[in-house]
Amino acid sequence: MAQEKQPLDLVRGLGASASIAIVVGTMIGTGIFLKPSEMARDAGSVGIVYAAWIVGGVLSLFGALAYAELGAAIPEAGGEYAYLTKSFNPATGFLFGWTHSIVARPASAASIAAGLMRFWAFLVPAVAAPIWVWDWDYHFVGQARHFHFEFTWMQPLAVVALFAVTGINYLGVRLGGRIQVALTAIKVSSVLLIIAAGFYFSRGGGTPLHPLFMGSRGIGPLGAFLAAMAAALWAYDGWEDLNLVGSEVQNPERNFHRALVGGVVLVAVIYMFFNAVCFYVLPFASVAGSQHVASDVMARFAGSRAAQWVTLAMIISALGSMNSSILSGARVDYAMARDGLFFEWLPEFTRNFERPAALCFFRPSWLA
Repeated sequence: MAQEKQPLDLVRGLGASASIAIVVGTMIGTGIFLKPSEMARDAGSVGIVYAAWIVGGVLSLFGALAYAELGAAIPEAGGEYAYLTKSFNPATGFLFGWTHSIVARPASAASIAAGLMRFWAFLVPAVAAPIWVWDWDYHFVGQARHFHFEFTWMQPLAVVALFAVTGINYLGVRLGGRIQVALTAIKVSSVLLIIAAGFYFSRGGGTPLHPLFMGSRGIGPLGAFLAAMAAALWAYDGWEDLNLVGSEVQNPERNFHRALVGGVVLVAVIYMFFNAVCFYVLPFASVAGSQHVASDVMARFAGSRAAQWVTLAMIISALGSMNSSILSGARVDYAMARDGLFFEWLPEFTRNFERPAALCFFRPSWLA
């Protein structure tokens, strides 16, 4: 008589530190280094920028509180997939799971990889040099249009980075969690160092805190605020990723609340101080026109070599965000495959390897 298969399950190998690192590490990625300039251009006012960060942080905290309750009550892999399946029906979870797997998570990982390569190009400009260029003139709805596309080393290197981080997570959730803790510690320390150095060594001379209500490009204060807050919410995004690894969080009743609420509050405070030092060191026009605002802040009072060091910290920050995104996003596909809603040719999950990661959750039959 064949032995009955036991239900598939994941190892609860993520403690409090790893859980907080997933929240903070996913949120602090490329956004904090790219969005302040965009927000300054859209807002046209320091006051509106700060208001957008504050309101975005409060909205994120409300969401984190709701997800903390969900994570503690339903600590299962897949996060929203599990919640929608249990609350509504399997069809709703099915639609979310496939949308997440083929659109949302790949697009998120790709955007992080693109930001990583943008930072890398600041250190090694050759990677941004075009390998080949495609120009195409065409007509659409009776109007002449031009399409321009440049293929550089940044695209294949971004793919290599995604494969490398996926391979690390394939080796196990504990290894992925340890790497996430280390990368998060480095990135948070780097951002705090930029803030402390900017306030201590800089003589100021940046942007005064007025006018408070002035929209840019003639869109008015409300339009400027909404445009800035959209960018702020993108930078705050990522706190919900912890719920995707619900089956692997130790003591979920306690750690979900600590990691989500504490992580969002910590990131909001860091974002506010980071923006404060940017406007303290640089004039408003310089912040709005900067391509690498953190590097420009350091270069203002510490020179170009310090700016290169900051760029390296930005690369580490992007890697941490990518690692967290891949570590957590894989669990939706795992949960769907466990429920028979994913590819049937993916064989049984290997319990002893304490994974999945990305699309490699299952050991192929030729390795069995």
